[in-house]
Amino acid sequence: MRSGRTPSGYNVNTIGLQVPFKDVALNGDASRNPVIGVWSTTERQRVRAPDGTSSGDWVQVSRLGNPLVNEAVMPASLKDAFNALSPDKDATIPAVVARVTNPEVPQLIQAIYNLPAPPAPRNDLVEIFLTGITTKAGGPIKADLNSQLNNADVDAKRFQPSEMLRLNLTTPVSQTPQRLGVLAGDVQGFPNGRRLTDDVVDIALQALEGAAQTGKIVDAISAGDKVDANDNPFTGTFPYVALPNVGAVNGGKANAAANGIPPVMKPDVSASPAASHTEDGSPMLPIVATSAGFVAAAGLFAGFMFWWRKYKTSHDLIQKDS
Repeated sequence: MRSGRTPSGYNVNTIGLQVPFKDVALNGDASRNPVIGVWSTTERQRVRAPDGTSSGDWVQVSRLGNPLVNEAVMPASLKDAFNALSPDKDATIPAVVARVTNPEVPQLIQAIYNLPAPPAPRNDLVEIFLTGITTKAGGPIKADLNSQLNNADVDAKRFQPSEMLRLNLTTPVSQTPQRLGVLAGDVQGFPNGRRLTDDVVDIALQALEGAAQTGKIVDAISAGDKVDANDNPFTGTFPYVALPNVGAVNGGKANAAANGIPPVMKPDVSASPAASHTEDGSPMLPIVATSAGFVAAAGLFAGFMFWWRKYKTSHDLIQKDS
C-alpha cells in the first residue's frame, strides 16, 4: 500500500468481489441516489481467557471510513472512544465534532514549523469528514460531489452528519488520475472515495492545512511525505492490486514485473466487460478487502478496500426516523 514506507516489499492478504450498484444505493436506485457512505469495523469477543480463547458478545474495537481520521483528527484522549462508536452517533458527541472543527494537527504544525493553522471553525473539514461535499450544507467548498444530501430520496431534515468514506457512483473514471485527487482537480479521487493511487497522507495533510478552503495546494507542505506511488505497479483489471512480491523482503521483483504486466494507474474498463455488469445489465461495484487498508473509488471498475471484516451502506443511519 502506498500510504507509507513500512509495508514496502511485503505482501498482504487480499479478497476481491463485485457488488451490484443496486445493492448499495439508497432504495436500490443509483441513478436517483448515487452517493453511498461506507465504513468498516473490527470486532472481537468481550472475554479473553488466559489460554488465549475468547468468548462472549462481539464488541467493536476499531473502525475506519476516511483514512487518518483517528490518527490525524482525533486526539489521544478520544481515539478509543471514537473506535467504539458507530457513525450515526458521531454528531451526538460534542468532543468528536469539536476535533473536526478545530483539529489538533494544524496547531502542532504551527507550533513546530511556524506554518499558521487555518482559523476555526473548520467547516471545510466538516464537509470532508461528516457531511460529504455539497453546496446544500452551506460550507466553504462550492461543489456538489459526494454528500448523501445530493440523493433524491434523502430527507435533509433527518440527515445525520457522520464520519464515513463517501462515494458518488456516477463520477466518471478519470483518464489521467491525479495522486492528490479532488485537490488536484480529479473529482474521482479522494475524498470522493479512495483509489489505490490516491496519496491519502499528502491529501489529508493538505486538507488539514486548508487546501480545500482556498482551492490551492499549500506550497509549504507540497513535498509531502515523498511516498508518491506504490512500490509495485497496479494491474489494469479487477481487483487492480499489484501482484505479490517474490524473493526476500525489499530484495526481489514483483511477480507483476516478472510476468511483463505494465504499470497501469487507471482501470481498464474494456479489459473485462463481463465483470462490470450483473446478468440483468446492472452495473457492478468492485470491492477489494486487504489487511493493509480501506479504499473506495468512483467509477465502474475503480476498486475500494475495507479494513477488516465487513462493510456497510450508510442510508439506514444517516436518516433517522422522525
